Amino acid sequence: MKTSAGWLTGLLWTAPWWLGFLIFLAAPLALSLYISFCDYPLLQAPVFIGAANYSALTRDPLFGRVLFNTLVYAACAIPLGTVAAVLLAILLNQPVRGQGFFRACIFVPTIVPVVVAGIVWLWLLNPQTGQINQALQALLLPKPDWLGHPVWALAALVLVSLWFIGSPVVIYLAGLQEIPVELYEAATIDGAGTARRFWHITLPGLSPVILFNVIIAIIATWQIFALPFILWRGQRGPQDSTYFYTMYLFDNAFRYLQMGYASAMAWVQLLIILTLTALVFFVSRRFVHYRGA
Repeated sequence: MKTSAGWLTGLLWTAPWWLGFLIFLAAPLALSLYISFCDYPLLQAPVFIGAANYSALTRDPLFGRVLFNTLVYAACAIPLGTVAAVLLAILLNQPVRGQGFFRACIFVPTIVPVVVAGIVWLWLLNPQTGQINQALQALLLPKPDWLGHPVWALAALVLVSLWFIGSPVVIYLAGLQEIPVELYEAATIDGAGTARRFWHITLPGLSPVILFNVIIAIIATWQIFALPFILWRGQRGPQDSTYFYTMYLFDNAFRYLQMGYASAMAWVQLLIILTLTALVFFVSRRFVHYRGA
């Protein structure tokens, strides 16, 4: 009797969390899974059609295009962003005057709203009046059509993604300060240079942090929406080159009112992200080193 009362008390105390999970996560997930098997034009009742939406995805050329665009963007932005963030964190970890100011310069852009950042970059990347092309012209370099050429458009988006690496840089900084200084001292006494200390101490010590940031980056890149939506004003970009998975999902749901098709895309997107995350975890067993493991 006493055990039952304790269990009930615990259930009541934790009610906000498990009720919130059931109402705001589990129920919408189950509903979206059901809708993915329906023809649901949003303004009429859903009609069950089995796996027709998933079958239609395999025949949709635009679905293949957005899948390719998102994959290419992720393959470019994640490695570049990871390398840049690690190098910046190492630089910002050096004991120099004004260290706090430099760290703030890297982090502050991440708290600027994406819409504001997008409008600023839209101005900077303007082929005729943008500051970037004016600087290239001053250096006698060619001026790319950042927003109008398919290749340069994707390159511009990867470039702009570096604007938001402040958060991973802060996490890498915390990881760097967890690496024991004694390891560097011992390596220096043994004659190890900067490159060898980085390769044998810094990189293994940071590997758990790199794994965490790469997984977060995978999730973020496969859901990219706001930045290309602003830069190309809700359009698909030159020759559909900046039309990404989540943008096509949004269009199906709220422009074409194909909520069943959009829900099927959402579940496919979830499966892709889970598969990539599982793959990264599998590969990481050889490259990630945990202290005390």
